[in-house]
Amino acid sequence: MYLANTGRPDAPPRPFGARRRVPATVIALGAVSLVTDVSAEMVTAVLPLYLVLGLGLSPLQFGFLDGMFNGATALVRLLGGRLADRGGRHKKVAGAGYLLSALSRLGLLLADGATAGIAASLAADRLGKGVRTAPRDALISLSGPPETLGRAFGVHRAMDTTGALLGPLAAFAVLWATADAYDAVFAVSFCTGLLGVLLLVLYVPSAAPAPPVRPTPLHRRVFRDPAYRRILCATSLLGAATIGDSFLYLLLQRGLDLPPALFPLLPLGAAAGYLLLAVPAGRIADRVGRRLPFLAGHAALLGGYAVLLLPVAWPTVAAVLALLAVFYASTDGVLMALAGPVLPAHRRAGGLAVLQTGQALARLLGAAGFGAAWTFWGQGPALWTAALTLAGALAAAWRILPAPTPALDAPEAL
Repeated sequence: MYLANTGRPDAPPRPFGARRRVPATVIALGAVSLVTDVSAEMVTAVLPLYLVLGLGLSPLQFGFLDGMFNGATALVRLLGGRLADRGGRHKKVAGAGYLLSALSRLGLLLADGATAGIAASLAADRLGKGVRTAPRDALISLSGPPETLGRAFGVHRAMDTTGALLGPLAAFAVLWATADAYDAVFAVSFCTGLLGVLLLVLYVPSAAPAPPVRPTPLHRRVFRDPAYRRILCATSLLGAATIGDSFLYLLLQRGLDLPPALFPLLPLGAAAGYLLLAVPAGRIADRVGRRLPFLAGHAALLGGYAVLLLPVAWPTVAAVLALLAVFYASTDGVLMALAGPVLPAHRRAGGLAVLQTGQALARLLGAAGFGAAWTFWGQGPALWTAALTLAGALAAAWRILPAPTPALDAPEAL
């Protein structure tokens, strides 16, 4: 029986001392994500320099290109999830997304500075990322028992973040070795991306074929379960109350008058903390249920906002980066582990895609709102408004998110 039929989204608490091995599928997908993120972050690290300094694009032009394609990624996830659920083609759809992103690096290499070619390559990269995300997370959630999903997603996110940290280092190593040859970075990134696709083909098994179901509209298939609707509502509400990492880093930079050359170190600090905390946060979520860590992660983000209301000093920077790392470690993979068991296997990718898209669009709205508040009211009032809004959203989410049912926490209920 599908866990969705029980109406309970949380996994049963696991006895202390009980240990399970992380499924091989999770390790394989983690390796694919690690290698792919090395490839992606190599380009991300040098792209602003290449476009603005190398090709002469204005910051406004670059921001428009990047913002437009990032917004499109959220909507493409729906297509990826829907295609993956048709016949259980999670691996094929995810593989197509990874391949498209790898080919986009080749497109940058062949564009030779042409704006149209660069735009097409960026679009292909974002489309590939959007298509693969939901099928990949569905494969993780289908790879093991529901009570271990927190740890499984924690391991995957830790490996993924490792790639994100190694990518910029690899890019700067290539630039140093080739005397600032951007084409060399794109070529190495393309080869690394193809390695990720090869790992997926060789080591990631396909999902089990989905049972035949009568075709119904997406909203009737996915939104019928009340527990899923509660998770989607709470996640979107909390997403709309977040202001975006870039604003936090900008507030820190302005408070310390940090030199622009040191600004990229701020995201690396948060990513390093996320890497260390992802697996422990997942294991805790498996033991106590996913609802509490998910809400605690947003409480940590609220703590980060509160710290920024104080005079900014170096201890403030450390505290904000640590709280941001706790936020991502307690929410990113934990949310997928919370929502996955609610959805039947043959609708898993589509349901996760709707959840991810709702969260992404809500965060886009929250960031835009904070930017407008900062512009019209000033930094202090905007930050106070953001903190109070998140506090209210957190209180509402506490009531909205479905709590685990004691009667269903027993293993027999599974």
